Amino acid sequence: MKRDDPSRMIAVVGLGPRGLGALESLAAQGRKAGVSLQVDVFDALPACGAGPNFSPDESPTCLLNIPVRDIEIRPPEYSRVGSFADWLADAPGPDAFPTRAAMGRYLEARWADLRELGYLGVSRHAGLVEAVQQAEGGWTLQVDGQWRGPYAEVLLAPGQPEVTPDDQLADWQAHSRQSDGTLAQAYPATRLVSVASGWAGQTVAIRGLALSAFDVLRALTTAQGGRFDQGRYIPSGQEPERILPFSLDGKPPFPKPGTEGLDARFTPLASETAAFEVAIAKAACASAKEAAAMINAALVPAVVRILAGCGAARSAAQVTQWLDTEWQTPGAQETDGPMDTLRSGIAMAEGSAAPTIGYAVGQVWRKWQDELRAGYNAAQTDAETAQALVGFDEGVKRYSYGPPLSSSVELAVLIDAGVVDLALAADPDIDMVPAGWVLKGDGGSEAASVMIDAVLPSPVLSSITAPLVAGLVRDGWMSPLADGLAAQTTADGRVIGEDGQVAPGLCLLGRLALGSVVAADSLHDCFGASGDRWAEGVLARLG
Repeated sequence: MKRDDPSRMIAVVGLGPRGLGALESLAAQGRKAGVSLQVDVFDALPACGAGPNFSPDESPTCLLNIPVRDIEIRPPEYSRVGSFADWLADAPGPDAFPTRAAMGRYLEARWADLRELGYLGVSRHAGLVEAVQQAEGGWTLQVDGQWRGPYAEVLLAPGQPEVTPDDQLADWQAHSRQSDGTLAQAYPATRLVSVASGWAGQTVAIRGLALSAFDVLRALTTAQGGRFDQGRYIPSGQEPERILPFSLDGKPPFPKPGTEGLDARFTPLASETAAFEVAIAKAACASAKEAAAMINAALVPAVVRILAGCGAARSAAQVTQWLDTEWQTPGAQETDGPMDTLRSGIAMAEGSAAPTIGYAVGQVWRKWQDELRAGYNAAQTDAETAQALVGFDEGVKRYSYGPPLSSSVELAVLIDAGVVDLALAADPDIDMVPAGWVLKGDGGSEAASVMIDAVLPSPVLSSITAPLVAGLVRDGWMSPLADGLAAQTTADGRVIGEDGQVAPGLCLLGRLALGSVVAADSLHDCFGASGDRWAEGVLARLG
C-alpha cells in the first residue's frame, strides 16, 4: 500500500513493551493475511521496546519480579530472536531473577528484529503526543506542537502517565521546597543511586513497602558499595545510617518459593486449571456475588490438595472461609506484625515452614494469571463485578506478585544489621519539620532528612494530568468503567466514551484500562492475547 493512503494508516502511541507486543501481533496478523501495513510509532524515550521500566540504562540493582524459569514472553513465530533465556549471553539458572536492564536490551533486540524483517512498515518518531482529535478520515495527533495524520487507527499504549499527586505527597513536595528535607522518587533508580551517594549517615524514610521498596533498598545499600556475605551485611560507610520503610499496614509482601522444586508444589493439575478457565469465563459475565462463588469453587479443591501435600492440611470449609473473608477485607486475616510477616514469608518460601492458606492461594493465583486474563479480558464485565474481581486480584498480589526470596532475606539481614528498622512501618503519623520529617508510632519516633516515594500511582482517570489522556477524558472520548477503576474498553481495546459509544478506530491497551482488563501490570500481558485481539480488530476494520 502507499504511505499516503490515510484510510489505512495506523499510529501507535507508546513504544514500551506493550507497544512492541501490539506491533509484533499486528505484523503476525498482517503476514498471515498477506496484507502490508504501515505504522507510525510515537515515543519520546530512546529505549525502543523497553520503556522506562525496563530501560537498558537502568541500575542493575533493579531486578525482574519473575525467575528465568517463568519468563514466557515468546517472540512471534517469524522472529529470529529466541526466548529471553536463550538470548542471555550468560544464562543464569532457572531460579535466578535477572535485571530489568537485561530485559530491556532483549526487548530492544525484538524491536530491531521486527523492523529489519519488514513484515510491518514501521516509522518511529521521537516525539511526545500531546493530543488526539477526531478528524475527517480518522484521527490526528498533536506531536510536539505539530499536527500529524489523519490515521484510520490509533492505539494508545502509554504505560503510567503523570498523575496529580495525592494530598500527602503534594504536601511533601511543597514542604521539600521550603525546608532542608529532600524528597526523591524511586525511579529511575540510576538517578536515585547517584543522589543517594550524598546521604551517608542520614536517616531515609521510604513511603511504600511493596516491590519498589526492594529496588530502593538496593540503591541505598549495595549500590553504595555495601555487600552481603554469609548472612551478614558489610557496610561501605557510604549508605544511610538508618532506613525506615513504611506503608498503610507495614507488612512486606511474601516472597515467591525459592527454587523450582519448591515452586512445583503449588502447580495446579491440568484438570484444576481447566475448571478455573471455565469459572473465570463465567464469572466475568456474572454478578459480583456469583463471580466470587465461582472463583472459590475453582480455587478450593486445588488449594486443599496442595496444602495436604505440604503437610498443612486444611478442610474445604476452612479454605472457603478464608476466601470469603479475603473477598470482603483483603489482608484482614493476617495479624502478624511487620517482622513476623517477613520471617514467616521467608520460612514458607524456603520450605522450612508449611504454607498458610493465603500463601497457597497466592501461588496458585500466580500460576493462573494467563487464564485469568484470557477469561476476563475477552468479556464485557459489569462495573460491580469488575470491582470485585479486580479488587481480589489486587489484594492477593501481596502473595502472587511477591519479591524474590533473596530480596526478602536481604531485608531481614539489613534489619539484623540495624540499617533498616520496621518499628514504625505500620501507618505512622508523619510530621513535617524544618529538617525533613518525623515519623511517630507505637514504636517511638524517628527523624528523617530524606523521604523516598516508592508508591505506584493509581490508573484512575480523574487523577491523570498527562495532556493526551486528560484531553480525551475532557472531550468525552474516554470514561471510567466505575469509581476506582480505569477506562472502559471493548475486548479488542476500542475506547468507550462517556456516552457509551465506541470510539471508531481509537484503542487503548494496558493498565489505563484496569477494570476492562485485569492483571495488566505483568510483562507477560504485554505480549498476550490482548494485543492479538487488537491486531485482529484492526485488520477487520481496515478490510
